[in-house]
Amino acid sequence: MGMNVMDHSSHHTGTGHDHTTGGHETHGHGHGGHGHGGHGHGAHGPAGGSGHGASWATAVKATLHCLTGCAIGEILGMVIGTALLWGNVPTMILAIALAFLFGYSFTLFAVVRAGLSLKAAVKVALAADTVSIAVMELVDNAIIALTPGAMDAHLSDGLFWSALLGGFAVAFLITTPVNKWMIGRGKGHAVVHAYH
Repeated sequence: MGMNVMDHSSHHTGTGHDHTTGGHETHGHGHGGHGHGGHGHGAHGPAGGSGHGASWATAVKATLHCLTGCAIGEILGMVIGTALLWGNVPTMILAIALAFLFGYSFTLFAVVRAGLSLKAAVKVALAADTVSIAVMELVDNAIIALTPGAMDAHLSDGLFWSALLGGFAVAFLITTPVNKWMIGRGKGHAVVHAYH
């Protein structure tokens, strides 16, 4: 009987010791958890910084870059088509083709200058500008087509230029958020920034 009491007492003491040790380990785990939380906070910092890269300023710059190439190509196409007395459809096709050509070439020259091979630069230009130019040309030409009399206006007519420039202004407003979204996802002009 006395032996049982002693065993019980010993068992109780052992349990108390285990409890203390368990408490110490719990405290240690809690400290480790705090350290982990700090690490998580540190990792959050760069991610936030990366998201900040897709700013409106970056998107506007990328869109202006695209707009410049598109405008040069499209106006040149209109001038050539009109000078050759082409109809509206072939002139518009030439203008759109030249808009893509000039839009791509601006990016192409920039990344070749940065040291890329021509083949790699073509891939970068296609990845950077295809969606941007397509959206811009679609909006711009749709506005020209929907403006009464603009398609039949001559280069010397104010209506032609107001429709063309108005189309580019609207295209710029629509393409900028598209570029912002793409750059934020690491696409579009984000691929060019790696070579600057």
